[in-house]
Amino acid sequence: MRFTWLSRYEPQIHAILRIISGLLFMEHGTQKFLSFPAGQYAGSGLALDGPGAYAGIIELICGFLIAIGLFTRPAAFLASGTMAVAYWMAHAPQDPFPVNNMGDAAILYCFVFLFLAAAGAGPWSVDNARRDDTPR
Repeated sequence: MRFTWLSRYEPQIHAILRIISGLLFMEHGTQKFLSFPAGQYAGSGLALDGPGAYAGIIELICGFLIAIGLFTRPAAFLASGTMAVAYWMAHAPQDPFPVNNMGDAAILYCFVFLFLAAAGAGPWSVDNARRDDTPR
């Protein structure tokens, strides 16, 4: 079975990937700074006392920008780099395998955001609305 019929929806799927990944990324920042949702890291960023807190600022701001599609390329590039650093600093030292060191999400975020930095926001974005030409 061929899935070439999906290619006609590529711009919309691109936008959905951007929106969902941005919202999920932002959730890590809201947990650290707004204590929502409740969990192990709730409120952990408020003291601004370590790399996790600074990552939380990037998660909150870049996640929001990526979700709405504003300054998507630079926000996604910064988010991608942050997740690469997070993986190598926090996850990789624990165990060499991502499935064991809980680093799978950091790796996925890193490469999804690297893709968005290269491809841009796509349709349904503030970046696209600010341009006069059609979506790329």
